[in-house]
Amino acid sequence: MPASLAAVKRRLESTKNTRQITSAMNMVSTAKLNQIQGHTKTYEVYADQVKSVLVSLVKSHKATLKNGVSDDKDHLGSLFTKRPVKKTGILVVTSDRGLVGSYNSNVIKATLDKMKKNGLTKENTVFLTVGRTGTEFFKKRGMNVVFEATGISDVPTYRETHNIVKNAVQMYADGIYDELLLAYSHYVNRIVSHDRVDLVLPISAESLALEEDNTESKVIGAEYDLEPDLPQLISKLVPQFAESLIYGAILDAKTSEHASSANAMSSASDNADDIISTLQLQYNRARQAAITTEITEITGGMTAQE
Repeated sequence: MPASLAAVKRRLESTKNTRQITSAMNMVSTAKLNQIQGHTKTYEVYADQVKSVLVSLVKSHKATLKNGVSDDKDHLGSLFTKRPVKKTGILVVTSDRGLVGSYNSNVIKATLDKMKKNGLTKENTVFLTVGRTGTEFFKKRGMNVVFEATGISDVPTYRETHNIVKNAVQMYADGIYDELLLAYSHYVNRIVSHDRVDLVLPISAESLALEEDNTESKVIGAEYDLEPDLPQLISKLVPQFAESLIYGAILDAKTSEHASSANAMSSASDNADDIISTLQLQYNRARQAAITTEITEITGGMTAQE
């Protein structure tokens, strides 16, 4: 077999093996995506209920403060208190591995763009990173990474991420940073994801209440006897709400990661198919040329003997 024909055959076999791998990885990522979507939908119901209760309690609390008290920040708790921003915390959610297309690079780019827009630098920003890719990126550039977490499972439970969300909220309460931004990839559908950098802390009581302006406002205190009292109940619920936002974003990001991985592996498989088709054509032509050459040589040899 000629050297060129052998080279094409080796490349053809190698590409076929690669396609088998990418096809298998596509099926695995798709299975993980289907699994986490069911988990996420269930959690969204819980998070919506926590938010709804908090909105109602805040409205009720603000109603009780109309007579005699105008500033309710202390009553709502420190997570509602907006203070001068001397230090900003950014919680960045990326993956631990590659083969996820532009998933990681887009989240990091969105984070850097937000820093540039808000005038954030190494000196006035600290990072909390979830995922090895983001951790390594910011550490290599000399950023101050005060918390890092890796090895998050494909379908993370709240128990698994408890340390992350608790630390993020506690660091804000301790004054390590004065506001917390959350950078992650928001899952829209299997094809589309949007990179977001949202303000998580402090929580705005006004923005929570405004979301329910179109509905009939109900004052819980007028309908129910609450124990403990309303301020204590809010002080317990507010950290739970903040933690639900962070855990929900991690679930959302993981869903987007699986979708990106499935899309990347699907594209790789399609590209492999195109290469295989081209190589197969080259191999057939080279083989035909080799056979034609052999026939010509045999015919020439017979003619020479006559």
